[in-house]
Amino acid sequence: MSTPRTVDRAFETALYDAADDALDTAASLLAADPAADAELARRGEEFVAMAWRRGWQPADLVRIVRRELDDVHVRLVAALIRSQAPHDRPRGPRWTAQLDAVPDQAPPRTDRFSQATAVLELYRLLLRLPTLDPLEPGEPGAAGVSGAPGEASRRENRPESRTLARIRALLAKAEATGYPEEAEALSAKAQELMARHSIDEALLSAHAPSPDAPGACRIGVEPPYEQAKAVLLDAVADANHCRAVWNEPLGFSTVVGFEADLEAVELLYTSLLVQAEAAMTKAEAAQRAGGRKRTKTFRQSFLAAYAHRAGTRLRAATDAATAESGTTTDVDLLPVLASREVAVTDRLERMFPETTTTRLRGAGDAAGWTEGTRAADDARVDRRRPLR
Repeated sequence: MSTPRTVDRAFETALYDAADDALDTAASLLAADPAADAELARRGEEFVAMAWRRGWQPADLVRIVRRELDDVHVRLVAALIRSQAPHDRPRGPRWTAQLDAVPDQAPPRTDRFSQATAVLELYRLLLRLPTLDPLEPGEPGAAGVSGAPGEASRRENRPESRTLARIRALLAKAEATGYPEEAEALSAKAQELMARHSIDEALLSAHAPSPDAPGACRIGVEPPYEQAKAVLLDAVADANHCRAVWNEPLGFSTVVGFEADLEAVELLYTSLLVQAEAAMTKAEAAQRAGGRKRTKTFRQSFLAAYAHRAGTRLRAATDAATAESGTTTDVDLLPVLASREVAVTDRLERMFPETTTTRLRGAGDAAGWTEGTRAADDARVDRRRPLR
């Protein structure tokens, strides 16, 4: 029997039949034919390439496998992504960064039957992935993507600005401190710098021969308490001139905006989530010390309140920075920012012509809401002299 035929028979048996005995039969076929390993790996790379054609990106693929399967499958898909990458076409800087972040751990050594079973379970998932809205310029169906030739590579080769380095440092300090007031103050300062950086980028783009076009990225919204986390991400996106659309079944939000703003959203959301969870754990411990046992509703309410209040504070910091910048530049900022907002909205509506709203569930715990608001409101957000 030829090696491709072994793989074909295994796929016919397992990939299109969800029964466990079908999976066992197919795994037995593969385990009995070591010569099939190379062909099996090659088919896996084809599944990965098919996922890219369906609009998925490396971070999306790792995230959905981690969400639906186990660590061994994450290691398997990571190995496939890395082995497929040299055969792929050149892509943008965000894609390159995602490839660099793919886990670099070899799958654990095990018996051939168990290995074949894990591979087939992974391929079942990859085969059933739905089509997503493409994000990369040049992808078929990419909505409203434009830009000058070579613009992506210029962004990729451009070194990180001093402002972004300072923002990263501020957020790292906010995550490390054990004092909520200091964390809030550092986060507020980071948002202020983000707003100024966004304005600088907008002014540069407005005078460029080929202005930037809005892009998009996907950010994972992981369980538990996904709704509250999605609200927090939406608040961070809104404060940074972006728009977010949550895909609850697949566990991510698509954020649309200009590149500098997208990076700000990713940085700040990740940092605020770390800070919120640390503050929630501390507040919950105090509640338990007082004899309270309910934790799920407390946590949901805490995160919902944190998201609501943090969004208000972030927007206030952005508005203050915009107002101050408007007095220190000769350019009228309002038309520049308004045109970028129109461009972001247009890209969003092209990607998602139909969206729905959802009611936040499980946020009726008064103590959780109070503590969440307090955690997001410990420090005042003052206008400060910009860092130079």
